[in-house]
Amino acid sequence: MGYTITEKILLKHTKEKEVHPGKFIDAKVDLCLGNDITAPFAIEEFEKLGTKKVFDRNRVVLVPDHFAPAKDMKSANQCKVLATFAKKYGVKNYFEIGRMGIEHALLPEMGLVLPGDLVIGADSHTCTYGALGAFSSGVGSTDLAAAIATGECWLKVPESMKFVYYGKLPKWVGGKDLILYTIGDIGVDGARYRAMEFCGETIESLGIDDRLSMCNMAIEAGGKNGIIAPDKITSKYIKAIKNKPRQGFGKIYESDKDAVYAAVKEYDVRKITEPVVACPNLPSNTKPVSRLKNVAVDQVVIGSCTNGRITDMRLAAKILRGKKVNPSVRLIVIPGTQKIYLECVNEGLAKIFVEAGGVFSTPTCGPCLGGHMGILAEGETAIATTNRNFVGRMGHPNSAVYLSNPAVAAATAITGKITHPDEVM
Repeated sequence: MGYTITEKILLKHTKEKEVHPGKFIDAKVDLCLGNDITAPFAIEEFEKLGTKKVFDRNRVVLVPDHFAPAKDMKSANQCKVLATFAKKYGVKNYFEIGRMGIEHALLPEMGLVLPGDLVIGADSHTCTYGALGAFSSGVGSTDLAAAIATGECWLKVPESMKFVYYGKLPKWVGGKDLILYTIGDIGVDGARYRAMEFCGETIESLGIDDRLSMCNMAIEAGGKNGIIAPDKITSKYIKAIKNKPRQGFGKIYESDKDAVYAAVKEYDVRKITEPVVACPNLPSNTKPVSRLKNVAVDQVVIGSCTNGRITDMRLAAKILRGKKVNPSVRLIVIPGTQKIYLECVNEGLAKIFVEAGGVFSTPTCGPCLGGHMGILAEGETAIATTNRNFVGRMGHPNSAVYLSNPAVAAATAITGKITHPDEVM
């Protein structure tokens, strides 16, 4: 019996001679990640262990990105815990304000994650890195503490689900729409503790940014991880990264032809004739954008670890160029990293956002989790390129969040109502 790509990576990282779904294993990690919300708890537990050093100071990553730049004294202290720990133990990959970015945009961009890696992070959207052919998954802070100390973690080998996409994507439909459509089909628990393996000719034609967007939201279907087998597009992406801290191009794994899947879902993407929007209060509550044209919004957020990459910025700018944001709408644009921020400035995208009447922010997760930089008041509605729209996710419990791709979000900013991009082009 063959192995899936997820099972092959897990087998490579454990001393076990075979793996199968449901088996508990101890696995070596290539990288472990914490942020300003989760790492302080992990650091507290790490210190209780009495360990004198981290397992590998090159393979621990600390990114203050959720409430950073610090919004108040409490968040400032959280960030300080990370900085102090990094200095004390010589953690190489600590990213201070000015060098940081939204963690799941930053790590791939820096070349910290390679194909075949096993990455854990105390953040549920750590599953993002599956887009590069790595096994990556979110864990709790205590698991992170143990991994920082030992370089190992425990895992239950997940069953795998195969999602096969074929056909050419219609205009304005991308990776964000594919994953929203998929979650709308299987539900928020449709892949519970399973590996979501995305494949097929449509996936093979997607750029890395779209793939990262898809794998990022695997957790919204309950997935343990999302993953895409590396190909020429993956190799080109990694080769283009300058000054990588890690050498080489990783290890390429693919699923065997006789690998066993818990389920196989097939989608003809030509049937997804227009962008998909997730309505409050679940990512699975999806509808075609044209069915929501009477929904007025107070705020538009373009950014996050789902859609804060340069191709997302370019797509939004393409819509907004030479136009004005509706007077009743607040537009907040947040590039994922400092590199993307500079690209936006150098390509004139930042100018387009500001001249349209939006604000252009330093990288932060802020509004996505109702942290800062865009909290919703009671009764307000937002459309965002983020990944969650649970009750109170972006602010007041009586506010509402719709999820979309960057083109829909930008078009909506212009009209003030949820809008198909074709209507403003």
